[in-house]
Order: sequence, then structure tokens, then C-alpha cells
Amino acid sequence: MTGPTEPVAVPRPLAAVLDGRTPPGVLPWPADRPVAEALAAARDAGWTGAVLGLEGVADKAAFMDRCAGALRLPDWFGRNWDALADCLTDLSWCPAGRGRLLAVTGWQGYAAAAPEDWAVVESVLADAVGFWRDTGTGLAVVLARGRSRREAP
Repeated sequence: MTGPTEPVAVPRPLAAVLDGRTPPGVLPWPADRPVAEALAAARDAGWTGAVLGLEGVADKAAFMDRCAGALRLPDWFGRNWDALADCLTDLSWCPAGRGRLLAVTGWQGYAAAAPEDWAVVESVLADAVGFWRDTGTGLAVVLARGRSRREAP
């Protein structure tokens, strides 16, 4: 049994990122595991975390609105790709801890509805991860494969 003070066991790729053995990246998250486990593991490792739930998002405007709310983006966020990239590479508005973990859930519908936009999202996320990779506060992204499962561990 896992108690509240025991660390949550997570898939090896994320565990290796959180303990510094592997540089942060964009990682898949198993469909059968709640992303709350990834967030708990990040917290246990001294990282901060956020969930970007994209359920029901079908266009760029809705995606930008969801990002603004879920990520608590600063007032200067202009709701466009360049502004999103700027926010993700200037995280002075977001506490770092040892690093930052972004869990993206429910993204498959948006990717299917707007594949060209989703390709831009993937590029923006990968660029942001790369920007923070060689710093003391990396950014890692997990893409949940299944339906949104954000329940608490």
C-alpha cells in the first residue's frame, strides 16, 4: 500500500527526468494511469506541476483560452503561437522549484480536429522544453494517451 508520505512510482522515462538522469523532454503518459501520479511524483521531486486539459477543444481560440486559464498565463499573453512560445520560455511568472512539469490531457480530439494547429503546439512545446533543458529548472511535458484522468492519487 502506498501511504501519503511514500513517493509515487512512475514510468521510468519520467522518473529519470525527475531525478536528473535524463534531460527533460516531451514524454508519453500511459492511458491507464492518472496524470495526478505524474504531478505527485514531480512534487515529491521538488518540481512544480500543472495540467492542461484539452477536452472539448477543437480550435486555436479555445486552445489559447484553455492555456491562459489552466496555466495561469500572465496578462500580457496575446493568445497566439508566438505569445505562447514567449510565455513558455519566460517562466518568471511561474514558480520553478527544481523544474516544471506540464501534463497535457484530452489532446487527441484537438489534434484530430485541427492537425495543423496541433503540429504547431507540438513544436512550441518541444522548443520550450529545449530552451529549459540546460538550466537548473527544466521543463518536461507529459502527453496523456488516454482520456483525462486527473483524480488525486
